[in-house]
Amino acid sequence: MSKTIMIVDDSASLRQVVSMTLRGAGYTVIEACDGKDALGKLSGQKVHLVISDVNMPNMDGLSFVCEMKKNASYKFTPVIMLTTESGEEKKMAGKSAGARAWVVKPFMPQQMLAAVSKLVM
Repeated sequence: MSKTIMIVDDSASLRQVVSMTLRGAGYTVIEACDGKDALGKLSGQKVHLVISDVNMPNMDGLSFVCEMKKNASYKFTPVIMLTTESGEEKKMAGKSAGARAWVVKPFMPQQMLAAVSKLVM
């Protein structure tokens, strides 16, 4: 059975690139356009990893990760933040929220797959 990864990003083109990369590597992908949409799609099914942007409308990535981690089903789900943000302050906020890795856009597909393979449970 393939592992399921949720991509949360307000950029449809970025979701498409990440999704194609992951599907090409054999993963099942769930897409969400912001944190609020993502929370609605977390319906108790097993999600092995979340890849989330930081800056999004409705609910940003850090707020989403904090909310997701409150749900016992997703408390230990690893999170990769995929963002243009590279400041230490944002990275520390991400770590506090529960992010396990920080990948700065633009990214190379192999870099993303390497991070995913280290964290997928």
